[in-house]
Amino acid sequence: MSANRDGRLGVGVVGNDLFGPVLAAGLAAAGHSLIGVAVTDEAATDRVEALLPGAPQLSAEQVIERSELVVLAEPVETLESRVAELTEAGVWVPGQLVVHTAAQFGTALLGEALNRGVIPLAIHPAIDVTGTSIDLVRLKEGWCGVTAPRPVLPIAQALVVELGAEPVVIDEGDRATYAEAIATATSFTRSIVQQATGLLASIGVESPGFVLSSLVRSAADNALIAAQEPIEPPNE
Repeated sequence: MSANRDGRLGVGVVGNDLFGPVLAAGLAAAGHSLIGVAVTDEAATDRVEALLPGAPQLSAEQVIERSELVVLAEPVETLESRVAELTEAGVWVPGQLVVHTAAQFGTALLGEALNRGVIPLAIHPAIDVTGTSIDLVRLKEGWCGVTAPRPVLPIAQALVVELGAEPVVIDEGDRATYAEAIATATSFTRSIVQQATGLLASIGVESPGFVLSSLVRSAADNALIAAQEPIEPPNE
């Protein structure tokens, strides 16, 4: 299976994870064709209908058979077993692109699919994903961690650029550290904001989230600016 002459791809989504429909919507906005989605729960169906209205809802086998780029939008805890299940079913099409969006994993996780001739890519959005159109806006000022075999790394980078984001290359062996950094920034930010808004609410401040919004954003911006400064080596 090959892309259209103008480089446009037929994109399909398999799985219920939040970012799957977002990624497909971003690629569709960039001119790629939406082949269909395969979701299995009500919340995922609602997200698809909101982000991809009119998208054909197909079986996983149908999506994979018809797509040139498959977004494997499986939750982290079931991603590996799902790859094995689909591989055992023999559904992969040689030459098609298969993308997963989990921070923890590079492309080694897709090894069984690679043995069936697919091109494996790992693209993780470094944003706090909501599964809504807000993510498409945030991507345009965000980054995506990309991992892929070197010959096809430019494909992963190009897809990220088409989403309006910037790609940052993460080596296969560094994905766990990358995921830890993402989780640390996300969980600490949520925890600190919840603690601070709780304190304000306890003294009767109305809408504490709005009160702290400018402070939190400016403090985060200042911390990120400071993080760009070179780190001085320790004195010996």
